[in-house]
Amino acid sequence: MDGAGTPAKATNLVLLGPPGAGKGTQARRLEERFGLVQLSTGDLLRAAVAQGTQAGLAARAVMERGDLVSDEIVIAILRDRMACDDCRAGVIFDGFPRTAAQAEALDALLAEAGGAITAAISLVVDDAAMVERVSGRFTCAGCGEGYHDRFKQPSATGICDNCGSDAFTRRPDDNAETVAQRLRAYHAQTAPLIAHYDAKGVLTGVDAMAPIDAVSESLTAIVDPATA
Repeated sequence: MDGAGTPAKATNLVLLGPPGAGKGTQARRLEERFGLVQLSTGDLLRAAVAQGTQAGLAARAVMERGDLVSDEIVIAILRDRMACDDCRAGVIFDGFPRTAAQAEALDALLAEAGGAITAAISLVVDDAAMVERVSGRFTCAGCGEGYHDRFKQPSATGICDNCGSDAFTRRPDDNAETVAQRLRAYHAQTAPLIAHYDAKGVLTGVDAMAPIDAVSESLTAIVDPATA
């Protein structure tokens, strides 16, 4: 609360960046540093379906038909999740929005509670270097911590630094050709989002090719004033 005894405004972040830019790693660090909650739309959809919420039942019916879940259903699921007490300090949106229409729908959802996007942070990368970075990554099957053949090996070979698991996975589509295709798709789809948040004056670009700790420092410098 602020000095007048009114609740402080939530800090709501959007992290933009192609596959391998470090969104997951940086989102977890922001969660720990600022008490925010990372909201992955994929995880939320699966949870809503499993819990049988109204929005989850609607999503299940769509998915069983083999169709894409509509923006309206995703927004309904986000609305339910953001009403939870742990989201009061703010959230980090992961995997949403992906289009200008989704960004506008998200703006409207936040406005319902008197909120808005505090900062949209674009993790800027070099495409050629990203192909190498993504092609070598692997993930702890226990906690989801990310690693890389060259850039981030576990301290003890074969053991996750975070949870101690010895099980790791690699995405089958993390190969050079597929990564290049995903980068092209990302740039095509994200350009409208860049324009959307730039027009609102909340967009900041960060060099995501810098070391992980340096990127974290840049993000903290952006977010810290907003949570003061």
